[in-house]
Amino acid sequence: MYVYRNLLLALLLGILMPIDLLAQSNGVESLRQTSKAFAEVARKVSPSVVLIQVERESETAQSTPFGIPFGDGQQWPFGDEFFKRFFGDRFPDIPRFNVPEGKQQGKQRSVVGQGSGFVFTSNHKLLDNKTYILTNNHVVEGNDKISVKFLDGREFEAKIKGTDPKSDIAVIEIEASGLPAVQIGDYSQLEVGEWVVAIGNPFGLSHTLTVGVVSAKGRTSLGINDYEDFIQTDAAINPGNSGGPLVNLDGEVIGMNTAIFSRSGGYMGIGFAIPINLVERIANQLIEKGEVVRGYLGIMIQPLTADLAKSFDLESDRGILIAQVTKNSPADKAGLKTGDVIVNYQGRPVNDTGDFRNQVAMAQPGSKVEFDIIRDGKQRTVSVKIDKLSDDKLASQELSQSSDKLGLIVQTITADMARQLGIKPGKGVIVTEVAPGSVATMAGISRGSVILEVNRKAVNTAAEFNQVVKSSTNNKVLLLVRDGEASRYVVLNWR
Repeated sequence: MYVYRNLLLALLLGILMPIDLLAQSNGVESLRQTSKAFAEVARKVSPSVVLIQVERESETAQSTPFGIPFGDGQQWPFGDEFFKRFFGDRFPDIPRFNVPEGKQQGKQRSVVGQGSGFVFTSNHKLLDNKTYILTNNHVVEGNDKISVKFLDGREFEAKIKGTDPKSDIAVIEIEASGLPAVQIGDYSQLEVGEWVVAIGNPFGLSHTLTVGVVSAKGRTSLGINDYEDFIQTDAAINPGNSGGPLVNLDGEVIGMNTAIFSRSGGYMGIGFAIPINLVERIANQLIEKGEVVRGYLGIMIQPLTADLAKSFDLESDRGILIAQVTKNSPADKAGLKTGDVIVNYQGRPVNDTGDFRNQVAMAQPGSKVEFDIIRDGKQRTVSVKIDKLSDDKLASQELSQSSDKLGLIVQTITADMARQLGIKPGKGVIVTEVAPGSVATMAGISRGSVILEVNRKAVNTAAEFNQVVKSSTNNKVLLLVRDGEASRYVVLNWR
């Protein structure tokens, strides 16, 4: 009996142990294949990625006995704008680098910044005498000299072909041909959870590869750019990665790395990239027309909150609310009115103000688009002929203003909003959003609060509010806030 039992155990162990070893072997092999996939992406894409170095003339600062360990220079090692974009003003008390002996304040010297870019095939295909490179506008804007360096060590002087600050996209060109271009992927097929690879030059470390996943798509209203539709990723992105490609496992570019979210002054696992379909569309307009043409509708919009939906006797808070219609605009001529709720645009449901703004901006001027709106409890369809957005029309649309310092968004109070919410029009601005954990939240300011004064000055439009906050000194503002019938003064400090 014991002999048979021992024999059976031996047979079972003989069968199970190879299965376990096989499972371990398959697991290791799977990881090995994933590793090889990343390596293949690096081999395929890196030759098309460039290190961008920029120089501009700037006033020197006084010498100081302190510095931070990144090298010698008047400002941060990659320029103030690079650090502000990624980290904000989080190091106000840390002095800049020492100015070499003999350098006095007021003299001019070169300030060096760095970023990334990648070779792009435009609608005109690769040209015989020039090569186009895509990058962020904030990498090259305002600089006197731009140079690019490829993986194989070749360097070229570059010039700006076109920039679009509103989307933070720029095209630069070099006089060279035969350089490898990236392969463009299909952003519409990208899914949350997919592996992605960021390639760039963080902190000047040339052609660095980092790996992560797509953690979200369609991020809007972040306050980074005027027009936003970001890919969110946890692939490490740092200063110097700006303008570099975000790539899928097939080695296809699906985005341009642009910024990170950080409260600590360092990488915190959330980075943002502009979808390549938007980059490509804008880049081709910059190359062909020298500017980006956007559609103009002539309305001010705001999120339709549950409270607003209830005030307008709506059954749900699906859609966005028209807060104002500009006189003689396409929307005005088509009959759209303040208080209309847009529920569909070109047959697509509308729920996000940022996404809707992007869709209108990308509409071709002269084309007709259709809106499904709800007015007085009834749904109807309105057709509008899109006009071309110009600077003067853009200025007339500045209804809402955000303050990253305070962590809130305010809007001008229109007559219809005042009537619906029971407040006075033309007296103060209304808070429509407050960021969790912000100084505004900690001071008890909430959505629906009305700000009457900033630093003892009356503010009756969102633009006035923003102007006074921007001009504030000592990182402090005094607000007169009204909630319901009660008013109070609030001091907000930020760092």
